[in-house]
Amino acid sequence: MALEIIESCVNCCACEPLCPSRAIHAAIPHFLIDADRCSECVGDFAEAQCASICPIEGAIIDELGCPLNPPGSLTGIAPERWAAAQAEIAAR
Repeated sequence: MALEIIESCVNCCACEPLCPSRAIHAAIPHFLIDADRCSECVGDFAEAQCASICPIEGAIIDELGCPLNPPGSLTGIAPERWAAAQAEIAAR
C-alpha cells in the first residue's frame, strides 16, 4: 500500500512537510514517495495529506493508478468542458 507521485508534479514542495511517515522526498524531475514508508496516512488522517494539499490534479496516484485528485476535482471544471474550451480557443 503506497501512493506515487507522477510526472505531472511541478515540485511545489507542498506535500513533503505534511507527510506523517516522512516518505516524500525531493527528486528530479519530480518528488517521489518511498513505497516502504508510505502508509497512505492510514491511522493518522482520514485522507492522504499529500493529496489534500497537492495543487495539481492527477499528480498523486494510488497503487491501482487512480488519481487521488482526478481531473476536475480541484478546478470544478469537468474534463469534457475543459477539452471543449481548449478546442474552441485553438480554433480561433
